[in-house]
Amino acid sequence: MRLILDILLASWDTLTSSAVYVLFGILVAGLLRVFLNPAAVARHLGTGRFLSVFKAALLGIPIPLCSCGVVPAAASLKRQGANNGATAAFLISTPESGADSIAITYALLDPIMTVARPSAAFLTAAAAGIAENTLTPGNTNGPTLAPDLSCPVDGCCDGIHCDPNVHRKHHSLGEKLHAGMRFAFQDLWPDLASWFLVGMLLAGIIQVALPEELLTRHLGGGLSAMMIMLALGIPLYICATASTPIAASLMLKGVSPGAALVFLLAGPATNAASLTMLLRVLGKRATAVYLVSIALFSVLLGLALDAGYAITGISGQASVGRAAELIPEWARISGAAVLLVLSAGPAATSFRRFFRRISGGSPSAPPCSHDDAHGDPLPMHPANRNQGFSRTSHSEGKEPR
Repeated sequence: MRLILDILLASWDTLTSSAVYVLFGILVAGLLRVFLNPAAVARHLGTGRFLSVFKAALLGIPIPLCSCGVVPAAASLKRQGANNGATAAFLISTPESGADSIAITYALLDPIMTVARPSAAFLTAAAAGIAENTLTPGNTNGPTLAPDLSCPVDGCCDGIHCDPNVHRKHHSLGEKLHAGMRFAFQDLWPDLASWFLVGMLLAGIIQVALPEELLTRHLGGGLSAMMIMLALGIPLYICATASTPIAASLMLKGVSPGAALVFLLAGPATNAASLTMLLRVLGKRATAVYLVSIALFSVLLGLALDAGYAITGISGQASVGRAAELIPEWARISGAAVLLVLSAGPAATSFRRFFRRISGGSPSAPPCSHDDAHGDPLPMHPANRNQGFSRTSHSEGKEPR
């Protein structure tokens, strides 16, 4: 009983340290949904072997989608004309980073990791995209299809049969801000809430139950530590926000910052279910480039980060969580309470579904299933059309629940 109480207290401490930053990150993500122009996205990602890849990698940094949720979104980009390299870059940088995960990284880790995480995501994504466009140069000018230009505020206009100059005046800034907040807290956060709470609980377990000397001995640095974290991260299904408290707890127990970075990059970007979807969107070669790029650059950047900490003499373990001290205690507790209230309903729904599945009440579905989706089917790579892949309906940009 004492162990359970200690775990809950450690989880609560992690939650209060990060809640205000998470709320800020989710709000920024919601505003991106309203103010991001899909026509501009299609125009910039459709052509060019290198520039389109850099733009796609940069575009994915602030968008908060996990490895499964990003696949339908990337498929939508591909239908709108993005080439394979740009699509692959977006598929890597998006789940590895996000406005919400950057905010919580600053709260629970340190400023160095806050910069290193999105920078590493950008470099990994750019390398994979350039490699794909170089190996398959014919795909750098894909067919441009009509992007979804409908009004993101209330769908009042399809963006085609109305003058854009007129439509800009349909909604005030206040209406756009309200729509962004509604998306953030009614659509986006419910899809992340359950995973976030699980991540907090796992962080508490790591802090209380795992011996520090064990983690320091095996994950304190070096190539072997990176490979262990890579092996743990690739098959694991976890979003960027939920992985952050786990990484913070591991660093507090002596895991090197580089090994933690490998987990933060590989964990959110890959899992077994999403890889089957990638085969249909990009094909075998591009999926192989995707995996090799994540594995190779995660390890190399992890080693480089450890070297940087060693050269500067900064202790990653000592600097974890210092940003939380900038927030007054009353604000931390209030933020945690708000997050718990926002998470209660979605978490209860997720857990009910989980228990129904394990009790045999309904068929088990993989983490990436979108049974209640209603978007267009994923575009199938030509090489896979005769290899038994069925076309099923997937949502465009919704997170898995």
